Amino acid sequence: MSHSSYRDLIVWKKSMTLAEAIYELTTKLPSSEKYGLSSQMQRCAVSIPSNIAEGSRRSTKNDFCQFLRIASGSTAELETQLLLVQSIYNIEVKSHIEQLVEIQKMLAVLIKKIKDV
Repeated sequence: MSHSSYRDLIVWKKSMTLAEAIYELTTKLPSSEKYGLSSQMQRCAVSIPSNIAEGSRRSTKNDFCQFLRIASGSTAELETQLLLVQSIYNIEVKSHIEQLVEIQKMLAVLIKKIKDV
Protein backbone atom coordinates (compact mmCIF):
# COMPACT_ATOMS: atom_id res chain seq x y z
CA MET A 1 0.00 0.00 0.00
CA SER A 2 1.20 3.49 -0.71
CA HIS A 3 1.72 5.90 2.14
CA SER A 4 -1.63 7.66 2.05
CA SER A 5 -3.79 4.99 0.45
CA TYR A 6 -5.37 3.95 3.75
CA ARG A 7 -7.24 7.24 3.56
CA ASP A 8 -8.86 5.97 0.38
CA LEU A 9 -10.18 2.82 2.08
CA ILE A 10 -13.93 3.05 2.63
CA VAL A 11 -13.60 1.00 5.82
CA TRP A 12 -11.13 3.56 7.20
CA LYS A 13 -13.48 6.43 6.30
CA LYS A 14 -16.45 4.67 7.90
CA SER A 15 -14.46 3.90 11.03
CA MET A 16 -13.43 7.57 11.29
CA THR A 17 -17.09 8.57 11.04
CA LEU A 18 -17.97 6.02 13.72
CA ALA A 19 -15.20 7.32 16.01
CA GLU A 20 -16.64 10.83 15.72
CA ALA A 21 -20.11 9.48 16.53
CA ILE A 22 -18.78 7.63 19.57
CA TYR A 23 -17.18 10.82 20.90
CA GLU A 24 -20.54 12.54 20.47
CA LEU A 25 -22.38 9.66 22.15
CA THR A 26 -20.07 9.63 25.16
CA THR A 27 -21.00 13.25 25.93
CA LYS A 28 -24.45 11.87 26.84
CA LEU A 29 -23.00 9.64 29.54
CA PRO A 30 -22.82 10.85 33.14
CA SER A 31 -19.60 12.51 34.25
CA SER A 32 -19.01 9.55 36.56
CA GLU A 33 -18.20 7.56 33.40
CA LYS A 34 -15.46 9.97 32.26
CA TYR A 35 -12.72 7.51 33.24
CA GLY A 36 -14.89 4.44 32.74
CA LEU A 37 -17.06 3.60 29.77
CA SER A 38 -16.58 6.96 28.04
CA SER A 39 -12.82 6.68 27.99
CA GLN A 40 -12.84 3.00 27.05
CA MET A 41 -15.33 3.53 24.22
CA GLN A 42 -13.33 6.43 22.84
CA ARG A 43 -10.12 4.38 22.89
CA CYS A 44 -11.80 1.46 21.12
CA ALA A 45 -13.37 3.72 18.51
CA VAL A 46 -10.03 5.44 17.79
CA SER A 47 -8.26 2.07 17.68
CA ILE A 48 -10.24 0.91 14.65
CA PRO A 49 -9.10 3.48 12.05
CA SER A 50 -5.71 3.79 13.77
CA ASN A 51 -4.95 0.10 13.32
CA ILE A 52 -6.14 0.17 9.71
CA ALA A 53 -3.77 3.08 9.07
CA GLU A 54 -0.83 1.58 10.94
CA GLY A 55 -1.26 -1.82 9.32
CA SER A 56 -1.29 -0.28 5.86
CA ARG A 57 2.20 1.05 6.50
CA ARG A 58 3.63 -2.33 7.50
CA SER A 59 5.94 -4.08 5.10
CA THR A 60 4.10 -7.39 4.71
CA LYS A 61 0.57 -8.50 3.92
CA ASN A 62 0.58 -10.68 7.04
CA ASP A 63 1.43 -7.66 9.21
CA PHE A 64 -1.33 -5.63 7.58
CA CYS A 65 -3.82 -8.47 8.16
CA GLN A 66 -2.78 -8.69 11.81
CA PHE A 67 -3.53 -4.99 12.33
CA LEU A 68 -6.87 -5.41 10.54
CA ARG A 69 -7.65 -8.27 12.95
CA ILE A 70 -6.81 -5.98 15.88
CA ALA A 71 -9.17 -3.35 14.41
CA SER A 72 -11.84 -6.04 14.11
CA GLY A 73 -11.29 -7.02 17.74
CA SER A 74 -11.83 -3.42 18.73
CA THR A 75 -15.19 -3.45 16.93
CA ALA A 76 -16.34 -6.39 19.05
CA GLU A 77 -15.12 -4.65 22.20
CA LEU A 78 -16.91 -1.44 21.25
CA GLU A 79 -20.09 -3.33 20.41
CA THR A 80 -20.08 -4.84 23.90
CA GLN A 81 -19.61 -1.42 25.47
CA LEU A 82 -22.44 0.03 23.38
CA LEU A 83 -24.75 -2.75 24.55
CA LEU A 84 -23.81 -1.90 28.14
CA VAL A 85 -24.57 1.79 27.56
CA GLN A 86 -27.94 0.85 26.12
CA SER A 87 -28.71 -1.46 29.04
CA ILE A 88 -27.45 0.77 31.86
CA TYR A 89 -28.35 4.25 30.59
CA ASN A 90 -31.17 3.43 28.14
CA ILE A 91 -29.39 5.30 25.34
CA GLU A 92 -30.26 4.16 21.83
CA VAL A 93 -27.21 2.67 20.10
CA LYS A 94 -28.80 0.78 17.20
CA SER A 95 -27.30 3.01 14.49
CA HIS A 96 -23.85 2.73 16.06
CA ILE A 97 -24.09 -1.05 16.17
CA GLU A 98 -25.26 -1.12 12.55
CA GLN A 99 -22.18 0.92 11.61
CA LEU A 100 -19.98 -1.47 13.58
CA VAL A 101 -21.45 -4.55 11.89
CA GLU A 102 -20.81 -2.98 8.50
CA ILE A 103 -17.21 -2.20 9.47
CA GLN A 104 -16.73 -5.74 10.82
CA LYS A 105 -17.91 -7.20 7.49
CA MET A 106 -15.70 -4.83 5.51
CA LEU A 107 -12.66 -5.73 7.59
CA ALA A 108 -13.32 -9.45 7.07
CA VAL A 109 -13.55 -8.93 3.30
CA LEU A 110 -10.40 -6.80 3.25
CA ILE A 111 -8.46 -9.41 5.24
CA LYS A 112 -9.57 -12.14 2.84
CA LYS A 113 -8.74 -9.98 -0.19
CA ILE A 114 -5.22 -9.19 1.10
CA LYS A 115 -4.53 -12.82 2.01
CA ASP A 116 -5.68 -14.01 -1.43
CA VAL A 117 -3.47 -11.60 -3.36
